[in-house]
Amino acid sequence: MSAVGHAQALVAAVEEHAPDIVVTDVRMPPGFQDEGLHAAVRLREKHPSLPVLVLSQYVQRAYAAELLDSGDGSGVGYLLKDRVGQVEEFVQALHKVADGGTVVDPEVVRQLLRRRRDPLEQLTPREREVLALIAEGRSNSAIAKELVVSEAAIGKHIGNILTKLDLPPTDTTHRRVLAVLTYLRA
Repeated sequence: MSAVGHAQALVAAVEEHAPDIVVTDVRMPPGFQDEGLHAAVRLREKHPSLPVLVLSQYVQRAYAAELLDSGDGSGVGYLLKDRVGQVEEFVQALHKVADGGTVVDPEVVRQLLRRRRDPLEQLTPREREVLALIAEGRSNSAIAKELVVSEAAIGKHIGNILTKLDLPPTDTTHRRVLAVLTYLRA
């Protein structure tokens, strides 16, 4: 068994120890974005039958789809941290993935099945309003002033919008622009 502090160390530990299963968080240091997931996918590309169980705070359809498509299709799991209620449940998931099975949180399955629907339907009316104002080119402070709320509230709405539109943080894309494009296409 090995515990690591960042994604590069995860890859190195797998190469050194050849574990029976890998359990990782989607977000790991140094950037706390999607390093853990990318490490898991890389590991499954190099070791297609390596069982991997990924834990995440949020449903990220792109993350789940990428993980489920990796490797040889066996021994993979994607669970939401806040929905793993008991140790026994987690241990059962570990055993199933280690034995070559697939474990996917029911909420993740629901979100994956909703992929083809209107991406904006899951936004609240207020989040749609905020997204419309972003599409008009407004800053957070201008949106807050228009809606008579705090900038912190707008930041929270934007975070929810980005999560619900399945726009995870990356170094290569501007999520606000992608959210506006999604809004304009809907």
